[in-house]
Amino acid sequence: MRTTTSGTVLIRTAHPEEYQRVGDLTVAAYVDGGHLQAGDFYVQHLMRVSERAENAKLLVAELDGRVAGTATVTDHDGPFAEVSRPGELEFRMLAVAPEAQGRGIARALVRHIVAEAAVRPEIRAVSLCSLRSMTAAHALYESEGFIRVPDRDFVLDIPAKRDTFPFFIREV
Repeated sequence: MRTTTSGTVLIRTAHPEEYQRVGDLTVAAYVDGGHLQAGDFYVQHLMRVSERAENAKLLVAELDGRVAGTATVTDHDGPFAEVSRPGELEFRMLAVAPEAQGRGIARALVRHIVAEAAVRPEIRAVSLCSLRSMTAAHALYESEGFIRVPDRDFVLDIPAKRDTFPFFIREV
């Protein structure tokens, strides 16, 4: 896999010894950021980092030698795909540790994912869905060329929760 640096941010595949840190920072970004409650069923999903690494591409963003961000990347037919279609690369669970937010880490991750998609001839776009409350992330995605497509919003309808998650896509 290609490694990308953006300023002092290094984007690479996660190592198993970093999985605990990845889970912790992801939960902190979602819970401390006010997007989930600590007891939400999805928090347990965020902590299953080894499962993500086994079934998708688990990226980390390293800042000053410490894992400060992460994203999970999958093809449309992978077990972690939720919204992508053939020809689309999907990313999920993008998170930056609360103490490292505002330093360009999320933007570096998004740019890395888009660059990786662009070199794959079978991929024509990058897609994702997001929590409605993640408006700062939505602004970032739009500033990176993603467009909102409400007709493709992800609808979750299970006994524990019913919600709609905004869909975004960017051609590559």
